[in-house]
Amino acid sequence: MKLLQRLHWKKPTKRQVLRFLGQMSVILLGNIIAAAASTLFIIPNDFVMGGTTGLGIFVRNLVDKNNEWIVSVTVYAANISLFLLGSILLGKTFAVGTLAGTVLYPTFVSLFTYLNELYVAAHGQPIAADDRWLALICGSIMFGVGIGIAVRMGASTGGTDIPPLILNKFFNISVGASLWALDLAIVLLQLVCVSVEDVLYGVIITVLSSVIVDFVSPIGLRKRQVFIVSTRWREIRAMILNEMHRGVTLLHARTGFLQEERFVLMTIVSNREVVRLRNAAEKIDPEVFFTVSVASEVRGRGFSSEKVWLPMSEERDPAESSAAPAHGGKGSAGDEA
Repeated sequence: MKLLQRLHWKKPTKRQVLRFLGQMSVILLGNIIAAAASTLFIIPNDFVMGGTTGLGIFVRNLVDKNNEWIVSVTVYAANISLFLLGSILLGKTFAVGTLAGTVLYPTFVSLFTYLNELYVAAHGQPIAADDRWLALICGSIMFGVGIGIAVRMGASTGGTDIPPLILNKFFNISVGASLWALDLAIVLLQLVCVSVEDVLYGVIITVLSSVIVDFVSPIGLRKRQVFIVSTRWREIRAMILNEMHRGVTLLHARTGFLQEERFVLMTIVSNREVVRLRNAAEKIDPEVFFTVSVASEVRGRGFSSEKVWLPMSEERDPAESSAAPAHGGKGSAGDEA
């Protein structure tokens, strides 16, 4: 106990434990989906792809094209080797954050390899074997969704994510650019074993799954950022705080033509609330200036953390305060429904 006190260790709260378990469950789900995509759709239908799975397909095609277990063994070996390299060059923090992806993905690849063998034994062919495009689209979308879910939770999938991180640390090379180059190189490498047509399929899989990752990883965080300019900003501010129960930030501004000092209201709302907010603002001021943009990621009170409800008595009129801009009301600028 004294040792724990010296290390400033605190017993986690029930909420922290539940949150951790929830995050691990989502990471687990992401790895399951990605492994199922590659093992049930991509590998059995003789497609190629990037990443350590692509390396596994390459080794299988060189050694024994009919033995899909070679893919699992290669993915394990590649993931563990790259993990050890990353741990040495990138440090302990990286190692802790990457360990789950390094172990989970190849484990599920092995599991679904076995399940695929059972399916083939029962039906005589892999899933969607009669329609390669169906297999390609399903495999690419599922793989992108699985990786996107893991990335969404801040987890690394390990594998070929690691060399770009090393290049970025020591040579300041963009992670995104080097990851694309590495995956594309792995796909093109397989020209040694497969036809040009199969490699082109692999390029499509790489591009499509990357698009899905970019779409899925911020899902649930995309909101609408609204700026409102009005002479009746006080009433609109009160409406946002007290009727919509959203936070609002007041920004000092000066109009371009008349050079008048006024406040611009900025708030974050969910997609479905944009019309409600617009209608309510126009009801207060028919000449309100109202702009909406997409906030690709929103974190903070009301979104990634719990709301804090402030009593109405704590709201202040910014015109009566020397501090500006003021931020007040129930919750924060990031309050969510």
